[in-house]
Amino acid sequence: MDLHFGDSKPTDEERAAVDALLGPPESSWEGADRDEMRAADLRWARGGREARDRRDLLLPGLHAINDRIGWISEGALDYLCRRLTVPPAEAYGVATFYAMFSVRPRPATVLHVCTDLACAAAGASELCAAVEQRTGPGIRVERSPCLGLCERAPAALAIRAGDPVRTAVSAPATAEAAVLAASAPDSAPEEPPAALAVPQAGSPELTLLSRVGVVDPESLDDYRAHGGYAALRRAFALGPAAVIREVTDSGLVGRGGAAFPTGRKWQATAAQPDRPHYLVCNADESEPGTFKDRVIMEGDPYALIEAMTVAGYATGAHRGYLYLRGEYPRALRLLENAIGQARARGLLGDDVLGQGYAFDIEIRRGAGAYICGEETALFNSIEGYRGEPRSKPPFPVEKGLFGRPTAENNVETLVNVLPILTMGAQAYAAIGTKGSTGPKLFCVSGSVERPGIYELPFGATLGELLELAGVRNGLRAVLLGGAAGGFVRPDELGIPLTFEGTREAGTTLGSGVVMAFDDTVALPRLLLRIAEFFRDESCGQCVPCRVGTVRQEEALHRIVERTGAAAADDIALLREVGRAMRDASICGLGQTAWNAVESAIDRLGAYE
Repeated sequence: MDLHFGDSKPTDEERAAVDALLGPPESSWEGADRDEMRAADLRWARGGREARDRRDLLLPGLHAINDRIGWISEGALDYLCRRLTVPPAEAYGVATFYAMFSVRPRPATVLHVCTDLACAAAGASELCAAVEQRTGPGIRVERSPCLGLCERAPAALAIRAGDPVRTAVSAPATAEAAVLAASAPDSAPEEPPAALAVPQAGSPELTLLSRVGVVDPESLDDYRAHGGYAALRRAFALGPAAVIREVTDSGLVGRGGAAFPTGRKWQATAAQPDRPHYLVCNADESEPGTFKDRVIMEGDPYALIEAMTVAGYATGAHRGYLYLRGEYPRALRLLENAIGQARARGLLGDDVLGQGYAFDIEIRRGAGAYICGEETALFNSIEGYRGEPRSKPPFPVEKGLFGRPTAENNVETLVNVLPILTMGAQAYAAIGTKGSTGPKLFCVSGSVERPGIYELPFGATLGELLELAGVRNGLRAVLLGGAAGGFVRPDELGIPLTFEGTREAGTTLGSGVVMAFDDTVALPRLLLRIAEFFRDESCGQCVPCRVGTVRQEEALHRIVERTGAAAADDIALLREVGRAMRDASICGLGQTAWNAVESAIDRLGAYE
């Protein structure tokens, strides 16, 4: 792409896409036709300060163009830059950062076929080959990282640009079904309800998933009839400080993998004198094998809206941002509906429930960048910059989104707040173990009979979970925590599923990914796919990760067909590179990129 932005003109359709988001330009300085403006308009710029303050609309603007046209041309990018007064080089850096955008011409229809771990084990390579044989020049087939549909692997997502953009999911996908979804997204079969991803659906023992499959996810009245908004009412009765105390006493820790105490994070944010405060919900679950947040958002979206409102009230935030994976079109539709209904009924807005508290939520769509699951990279993405992690300190509770105090939690963490308030901190803390309290969601996929989301109290063993899911004969290995996690052997199924239990066993619980692989899965190929994933998803900001992930993939390519002494030198190199990434990378991506490979070598003897 040649950066000759001044010579490029947007088409009428590209202008319309941007103007639909930003409104018509007010002067020629921000892109209006000079001939249509008054002569005086050429002597001064109006609205420059306001345009600069809208830098955070760069990502939505890129989505608007990509959704309408299918790719982002020089002329379209130049027009968006003029509207927002963003330097074109910076906008180009942002546009090329995300996998779902293209700055080169491509067909209006793109078919994303997942080739990540669960789908790879379910025949994704054969599916891709068959799809590519059946599609013509009007459809672009792209091999995609995890689409968050692991319980229905293999999976494909079709996106057809236009006004409006159209999407269709095919999972489990056949070549015929995937091509149909791409060729005629409006005619593709509807996705199954979210409840089908919950094998325990309807069980009275469920807490977090109790409403999935029971309530209509589009009906606010149905949600309230099943206990919805009782937690928010109790929060208003308690007051912000007491809500934080309840969350602290419950022992709730983050469910995204870091396991930081939620009450401490909220208290630190609420105590900051700098204003305004922000709340950010991280719904960009891109860890291969993770799909629990999708199921919550599709099956019980009002629960997340209520939980975000409670969190905003407790931390003194009046605005919440919900950063959603770009690969989740159904979740987007249901959340937009839930926010609209809540706003119309006084449950969001200037006076929530008549309590004098103002809070509203804005959805921001990601665009295919695993690194944006890291909280500071997510902040940069929302602000309209490349999604690269920031150095800490300062920590987000001091200077987070827009440089203000920010509380960031993922979907599962937030929805845990509702039962804490309705049942009380002590009753909640009695679930699970002393070090890991409450219920936990596990994403089970791979070589099992009943893949899906399982809710169990902390302390259940890995074997008990796999027994519920119906593990198949010939179990070779289990991956805990996703690509950033570690493998365990079939004789280690007694590991308790707690943060402390997995740590003592030399592995990690992570976000709750449990992927089982039988002896039909080629383990070296699986490790190579993990290495390819991290190489592709590294933001490139720091040398240890940027170079280390490439060297790791290169070494695994060399030894994928070798074992024993022939692989010894490359295994030694892998260990050296892995240590460097773990010790010196800026963020968790580089620090954990070696984990799964290391565990496969040490625990499974992958290259013996």
